[in-house]
Amino acid sequence: MGAVKSKKQARIKRKMRIRKKITGTAERPRLNVYRSLKNISVQVIDDSTGNTLVSASSLEKIAKQQTKFENKVELAKYIGKLAGERAREKGITKVVFDRGGFLYHGRVKAVSEGAREAGLVF
Repeated sequence: MGAVKSKKQARIKRKMRIRKKITGTAERPRLNVYRSLKNISVQVIDDSTGNTLVSASSLEKIAKQQTKFENKVELAKYIGKLAGERAREKGITKVVFDRGGFLYHGRVKAVSEGAREAGLVF
């Protein structure tokens, strides 16, 4: 059980190291990614006020109503695109990408690609 605990602690340590350098403002909010074993969620956050401006998750009804995705990477790309579209509707075009301590590959990378396809710049 020690390996699982230290893996989580290592991710949180990476997350805190990243968050020291990355903050979201009203002009350029932070695009935060959280991935669990089954789901993925994305939030666009203005850290100056502490408000979540936009969010998208694989737990939402709209994501579940889509045709079955071949794998979790395709689902993550769809969630990134959905978050990007919602951000564009609110007038957000530039964001700062926060990978949340996760490595930048697989589902995290797919979220960023989907958000870029939707028109977000980072």
